[in-house]
Amino acid sequence: MADKEAIVYIIDLGSSMGECHNGRVESDLDWSMRYVWDKITTTVASSRKTWTLGVVGVRTDETNNPLQESQGEGYENISILREIGPMNLAQLRSLQTQIEPSDSESGDSVSAIVLAVEMIEKFTRKLKYKRKIILVTDGEAPIDPDDFDEIAAKIKDCGIELVVLGVDFDDADFGFKEEDKSSQKRENESFLKELVDKCDGVYGTMAEAIAELEIPRIKSVRPYKTYDGELTLGNPGEHKDAMSISVERYFKIHKATVPPASRVFLETEAGPSQAADGDEMEGVEPTGVFTAVKNARTYKVNDPEAPGGKRDVEFESLAKGYEYGRTAVHISESEYNITKVETTKSFTILGFIHQEKYEPFFNMGESGVTIAQKHNDAAALKLSSFIHSLQELESYAVARMVAKDGKDPALILLAPHIDPDFECLYDVPLPFAEDVRNYPFPPLDKVITVSGNVKHEDHRLLPNKELSEAMDDYVDAMDISNWEKDDEGNRTLEYATVEDLFCPPLHRINQVVRHRAIYPGQPLPPVAPILLKYSHPPEDLITRGKTKLEDLIDAANVKKVPPKAKGRGERGSKAQPISGLDVDALLSQPQNKRKKIDPQNAIPEFKQMVEYASEESEIEDAARQMGGIIRSVITDSFGDCGYDRAMEDLRVFRDTMVRWEMPALYNSFLKDLKKRLLSGELGGDRRELWWQMKGAKATLGLIDQSVSDPSNVTSEEAAEFFKK
Repeated sequence: MADKEAIVYIIDLGSSMGECHNGRVESDLDWSMRYVWDKITTTVASSRKTWTLGVVGVRTDETNNPLQESQGEGYENISILREIGPMNLAQLRSLQTQIEPSDSESGDSVSAIVLAVEMIEKFTRKLKYKRKIILVTDGEAPIDPDDFDEIAAKIKDCGIELVVLGVDFDDADFGFKEEDKSSQKRENESFLKELVDKCDGVYGTMAEAIAELEIPRIKSVRPYKTYDGELTLGNPGEHKDAMSISVERYFKIHKATVPPASRVFLETEAGPSQAADGDEMEGVEPTGVFTAVKNARTYKVNDPEAPGGKRDVEFESLAKGYEYGRTAVHISESEYNITKVETTKSFTILGFIHQEKYEPFFNMGESGVTIAQKHNDAAALKLSSFIHSLQELESYAVARMVAKDGKDPALILLAPHIDPDFECLYDVPLPFAEDVRNYPFPPLDKVITVSGNVKHEDHRLLPNKELSEAMDDYVDAMDISNWEKDDEGNRTLEYATVEDLFCPPLHRINQVVRHRAIYPGQPLPPVAPILLKYSHPPEDLITRGKTKLEDLIDAANVKKVPPKAKGRGERGSKAQPISGLDVDALLSQPQNKRKKIDPQNAIPEFKQMVEYASEESEIEDAARQMGGIIRSVITDSFGDCGYDRAMEDLRVFRDTMVRWEMPALYNSFLKDLKKRLLSGELGGDRRELWWQMKGAKATLGLIDQSVSDPSNVTSEEAAEFFKK
């Protein structure tokens, strides 16, 4: 069952809260409400009916509370702005209109606490709830210190946590002290601090609370049991000496997903047709701004006799088909159930492996933790013995687990973990044979020559001693294992621990959604600095390693490579031969220019003809010849034997036109080629080639404006070209 909580926020709405202090450009109320709105929107976003809240205003112009009516005095200028209950976004917007500074200067914050205790006690009764009262005030109104002992006893008896956050309250731990504080405020601070101490609550300054808002809050997750049963070694049903331990398995590491966005329609004007429909988006509250969107899927098959050449079919008439080459193999539902491998729930140890022989790259994904069954002392004793045996032998266990009947089996590695007060088995998924990718790569510590000799040094591809030492020094200089400062300012702590690494997309989306829910008309806030903290190395660490990096660059003889020129400007940037012979001048002479491309050597001669063209008409002529050669290759191809050559010619044709910024020549040819291919003009049915071209559309498709500026083809048109 989900945790229940009841929170009452007491907001000081006195006239002094509308003023700005200590150099702030926003009022004390708006500044304080940053914290309150953040907490409330977190409750709203959870969508849990058991997470309830209420809001009480103190120093309001009106008085609206039952205690004033029943007791007659002591509760003036206190109003219940919202009774305790679940909250949604519409109610949040309604509450925002009530949070404004009043003209009142009187109202007892302690009396408001008494009212909040009464509200919580009435709502929660004796049920199991997490109860909390949060008071936000600037301490400028008089407070009656009488009956603090009784109030504190009542708060503790009800199990309520009292949190007092004061605007510009002094806090030595946070390092804040307000100068020129009024005597009234100084006295109230001591009163509230006394009350908080008596009921074991939390007392702090608002500046600290707001500063902590940028620190992402990790969502508490209830334990999820992935397996509950026996961990066996051998078959207990056949062998009496087989091991069987009652265990439970939970997630230890499970990826936190980024919250998805629902697809809605933003209405500019309210339409009566939508309101009359009454359809609501599943899981989304209806508002006057959004209209429900429903998805509908249709299935069509080719039918020459149907209008448009296609006919709708029902989902129930569809069957499963698996790809087998370029065709599909049908397996009926009854046959599918027969062919499915039947498995039963089990957790069985297959064998053991020494720790030093296990390779870390075998870890396949999310890890789990296995403990003994709760309230089972015999199982705890057995599992403890097994864990200690693995620890002493420095070994891991390999197990096969089926979480439920019918589930696919999984191989996992069990590793022992022993703490003074906790023992368990941590596990990670292992790969099957099909999951392992073995790619051959040349070794880094040796070079094998053509003659078969093995060299470990004195080779241009191997680092010398000076380079190795320079790299070692640079790595040591950039070491972050002890770079974080402790409380005394010494660098003794680990930098970038797992506890301090937060998922930027997850928390950024949560930050933006909360801000937009509170302030729909304001621009989005900047990214919290803590989410960008580890995007770059620390500046002081870079400074420390700068000299070592320069030594490493010198030892490795690293030189900056000049950027490659693009477009037609490349013609004048060619490297000159050592002999000084001007090859370009020779090939540019009319008698030496190539006028016809040999189909047997099409690519080099096409490039050469384009390279030494002096006019655009010569490039157009080369493009026409290349197009004719491609069509001839396709027409003369026996089956698909010439398809690879045709596609390579196409790729070179396209790349050359991109380089020389003449995309129209290639685009017009490709459109014509598509018509000829699909109509059968190029030696019969060549649709197989068209399918291959679709698979390589990134390198063979139309040249759009994102690739070449002179193109008149948009990205959408280029994508649509292969769909028709």
